[in-house]
Amino acid sequence: MQMNRLCVYTKDIQLVTGKSERYCRTIIANIKKNLKKEKHQCVTIEEFCDYQGLKIKDVRNVLKR
Repeated sequence: MQMNRLCVYTKDIQLVTGKSERYCRTIIANIKKNLKKEKHQCVTIEEFCDYQGLKIKDVRNVLKR
């Protein structure tokens, strides 16, 4: 049985966007700032998709590869 992850990480965002590691860390920081999250809280795949305007299904397909 395969489990679906909830959190998105820098490497995941790099796979989806093709951008640099530093740029992807900035994306995560901006999402946390907009959602008023604390440093220790993770960004979910859904929050990332909402922020970037992407479909969750498409992002999950990229992350499964």
